[in-house]
Amino acid sequence: MKRNEFPVKTAFKIRKEKYDLLIDSWVNPRSAMISFLSGVKYRIGYAYRGRKFAYNILATSERGANHHSAEHNLELLKPLNIPIFSHNIKFVVPEKEKNEAKKFIKDFLPADKTIVGILPAGSWPSKKFDKERWVDICRIILNKYNVVFLLLWGPGDKDDATYIHNNLPDDSILIPDTNLIQMAGFINECDIIIANDSGPMHIAAALGKPVLGIFGPTDPVGHGPYSPDSGYVLKEELFCIICNKLECPYNHECMKELPDEKIMAEFERIGGTLLKRE
Repeated sequence: MKRNEFPVKTAFKIRKEKYDLLIDSWVNPRSAMISFLSGVKYRIGYAYRGRKFAYNILATSERGANHHSAEHNLELLKPLNIPIFSHNIKFVVPEKEKNEAKKFIKDFLPADKTIVGILPAGSWPSKKFDKERWVDICRIILNKYNVVFLLLWGPGDKDDATYIHNNLPDDSILIPDTNLIQMAGFINECDIIIANDSGPMHIAAALGKPVLGIFGPTDPVGHGPYSPDSGYVLKEELFCIICNKLECPYNHECMKELPDEKIMAEFERIGGTLLKRE
């Protein structure tokens, strides 16, 4: 579905495919209308007020405010009586991309340092930790631990990643231009990841990496890195925190004023024995 495509047009595309089952995990006004008009025989969605008309198989009416969205999505399987055997999220990197990343690491990174992956990605400007703050935190980590930073970037992130590298030229490496699967290969070579709320952050968690998520406009309870070895930081006391705004209308205080001590405490908690002191 294209972002700006009319719901009716999308619905009729689905109708042409003659699907038997549709599961709508969004259940927003747009997706509900698409589901309703799709002509699919069995349509599953949450029983949200004002939207449940679109579905003939209903899951919970709860919004999932107190648990992770991954857990909330599993509610859609209950009406189908599909058993849930595991809550683990897995991401498999193909051998080709694994080997490419391993060769790059061997060629360009020192073998005796902990590899800390830095993910400055973020689909909204408000979700991005400021590039100057990335440099501040990396320097604090460098003063305490024997690490090297692997700067992981995709479309829209290169400027921030390059800025970090230019300020830490002896202690960081930029990965080459990659697609998402290739980036996952590089993530897989990291010991620890620090990331904005983003798709690559979730890939890192699914690969079993300890991930520190940096949050501000979005809710880490519902969208944090979903793995037992990960964690997040958030400036909870800020009046506008978890605003869900794409652009900050203030001065990006949720990122700029996030205390260094708070970030380091969570980084050290999830890093544990992986961190080697200088």
